[in-house]
Amino acid sequence: MNILKKIIYLILFLFSFQFGNAQQISETERLATLGKIWGFLKYYHPEVAVGKYNWDEQFIGILPEIRKAENSEQLSQVYLTWLDRLGTVKPCKKCNPDPDKEYFDKNFDLSWAQDSTLFTNELSSRLKYIEDNRFQGKPYYISIYNPGQIEVINEPKYENFEYPNEEYRLLALVKYWNIIEYFFPYKYMTDQDWDDVLTEMIPKFTNAKDTTEYHLAMLELVTKIDDTHAYLKSNIIDEHFGQKRLNIKFKIIDNLAVITGFYSDSLAKVNDLKIGDIVTQFNEKSVSAILSENYKYIPASNKVSKLRFSQYLIFKSRTDSLKIRILRDKLERNKTIAAYDYDALNQTQKSESVKWKILGGNVGYINTSALMGKDNINALKELKNCKAIIVDFRGVTGNTGIVTQLNDEKRVFAKLLSPDITYPGRYYWTESLTNKSNNNYKGKIIVLVNEATFSQGEYLVMALQAADNVVTIGSQTTGADGNVSKFDFMGGFETHMSGIGVYYPDKTPAQRRGVKIDIEVNPTIQGIGDGRDEVLERALEFIEENR
Repeated sequence: MNILKKIIYLILFLFSFQFGNAQQISETERLATLGKIWGFLKYYHPEVAVGKYNWDEQFIGILPEIRKAENSEQLSQVYLTWLDRLGTVKPCKKCNPDPDKEYFDKNFDLSWAQDSTLFTNELSSRLKYIEDNRFQGKPYYISIYNPGQIEVINEPKYENFEYPNEEYRLLALVKYWNIIEYFFPYKYMTDQDWDDVLTEMIPKFTNAKDTTEYHLAMLELVTKIDDTHAYLKSNIIDEHFGQKRLNIKFKIIDNLAVITGFYSDSLAKVNDLKIGDIVTQFNEKSVSAILSENYKYIPASNKVSKLRFSQYLIFKSRTDSLKIRILRDKLERNKTIAAYDYDALNQTQKSESVKWKILGGNVGYINTSALMGKDNINALKELKNCKAIIVDFRGVTGNTGIVTQLNDEKRVFAKLLSPDITYPGRYYWTESLTNKSNNNYKGKIIVLVNEATFSQGEYLVMALQAADNVVTIGSQTTGADGNVSKFDFMGGFETHMSGIGVYYPDKTPAQRRGVKIDIEVNPTIQGIGDGRDEVLERALEFIEENR
């Protein structure tokens, strides 16, 4: 072999070696790296986090270059050139984590920036340098209010964005994804790894063929944070599932919808429906099939909460009536029932709820969902000599004062997490919450809970559980504690998330799990049909057993 051939072979060998080390990356992977780096720079880079650039335009501008990159070498070079354009990052003298803070880092992970299959060593080093010398001033895109709650600020307003073009749909996805990535206190608890969510949702956002498909993709993304406080306001979604409501309240048990009540008793008679009727089909589709098809569109912290809120989202109607199949007295029958506008059902007369009363055996009962104003004080005056008091939190709580009336001394009942906005993605333990005390009731306190015990109700249960002689009976609660943070999905679609990390004093989370329960009781189909309150019955049994 002559010298010239050897040189040619050597050049070809070196070229093939270099090309072989440049990892091939799919378009979805490339777009995922853009979403992560764009969000990281938005909150970390000193020239970006201060609001110097129109950061949305930067995303749109670099997107074509990211799509053209064929391998990790080319992709990294695009990012390195971008970083050069953003300006010099000066060494930070105050970026060391505060040694006095007790950090909670289950949410924090920037290891993706060091992935050698995606990025060159040079790019990973630059990203690490930005992390170590991150922005320390007043953030342009995020502010803190209340104890540890974030507010999304200074985001551009987009009008008429019901169905934006592909590049802006992708921008909407990464905007939301990064807010959750850095500022959702319970990100670490989601069923699906949040990195995998981004990869999965990119094709759904970019390929959404029409307005409805795009809005369902937004709702699916919001649902993936596994938070009952999550919400997406969209008329398109309302129209898709139907804007008329059935005059039935039900509980899903074993994939059957068991009727537990009605918005209007008179309308129930018109439709010949009874408490305890079991609905097995809606519009000739089984309950299990409907749930399976739409489960991904029901934002909720746990299964019981998903099943509860299913009736508000997917068991609705687009027409004035629909067909149902019910099981009553072991006989199945088909019925066509009316569906109503929300206002029509809300205007129907509702019976007065019991606020408090004395049950047999000198047991007090308080319905927290009915208490208003100074009812808590009046209730305790009447019930103070009862041997036990049952406090029912199975509903929306209208009065918070009852908790202070039943605590006989101040005690810590919760610990809070706060985001460290000088180091986005990191959280630290802040204050401990102490209940208030206005009473010295010494009797037994029984707290009743179920899937309708939600948010403030769960928070109040935690506060009451710090008192003496408290026993909690019932079933898993909603699992969404703490204040709600509201912000807009790009285009002005309001969305929510749990904004504060709330934990028991031993740092056990109530989020997703619900409050701690001493005696678990789940209502049965038979019990509902018989008109029994099995949770209250168990509470009375417990009081009798421990008198």
